[in-house]
Amino acid sequence: MSVYDELASAQRSLDELLRYVKRLEQQLGSGGLEMRRVRVDADRLRESLALLKEADPGLAKAKRPDLVSIPDTPYDNSLWTDSDDEGLGARDRHAP
Repeated sequence: MSVYDELASAQRSLDELLRYVKRLEQQLGSGGLEMRRVRVDADRLRESLALLKEADPGLAKAKRPDLVSIPDTPYDNSLWTDSDDEGLGARDRHAP
């Protein structure tokens, strides 16, 4: 995987973790020491990942390369008029 893919995967996982922490806070309340600690740790992870992206300008601007679509239509035969059929010899000669 590329660095971009790894960062994107980490961000998705962190977003999911933050959703679960929010649900736990709703169920358990946010007043307890343990819950506050989990919230602070999750927030710190989010900040650390953001700092990691900002630390290297190449990472902050990293993006997937644009995909190139290849059409299903056949190629124009005039593209191949000046070449031999590879492995088959020239058109006007026969194989032994």
